Amino acid sequence: MSTRVLIADDETIIRLDLRALLDSAGLEVCAEARDGIEAVELAEASAPDIAILDVKMPRLDGLEAARRILEERSLPIVMLTAYGDAEIVARAAEAGVFAYLVKPFREQDVVPAIQTAQARHAELAELRLEAHTLREALEARKAIERAKGILMAKEGLTESEAFERLRRASQRSGRPMKLIADAVAATLS
Repeated sequence: MSTRVLIADDETIIRLDLRALLDSAGLEVCAEARDGIEAVELAEASAPDIAILDVKMPRLDGLEAARRILEERSLPIVMLTAYGDAEIVARAAEAGVFAYLVKPFREQDVVPAIQTAQARHAELAELRLEAHTLREALEARKAIERAKGILMAKEGLTESEAFERLRRASQRSGRPMKLIADAVAATLS
């Protein structure tokens, strides 16, 4: 299955060049937008794997389009611009853009930029998942510690006895220890 690409640029010739280049690289152009608003709409309608957005477009610039697209769904975005100034690069990074191409781009620059954006996006997705998993583990740990403390105070148990009671209740019910701990805290506190 080939990578589906959304192209957004107000210059027809740039869109045609990009389409030809991406086609020859084996990528599928699934949608073409002439401005930022159309890019946002097409990103939702065509579900691309990656978007290449020009910075300067009518109705809505590419940086704001990127921000709006990323609010709705996570995908790698490559910014395309004739302007290489630091403020635009900073705004692109702030918007969540993964790569940056300066016009006039060369054929050998486009595919590596796409691959880099996809790799950075995959890394970020993995880090977000890991952070989420760690947050859940920390919340579970806090709930279990709280429930152990309540059992120790209310039932005169040692820490290991309180933990063992939570563990057995979890095993008997087939529910996670965090759920058992939350129930203990809600019932006994």
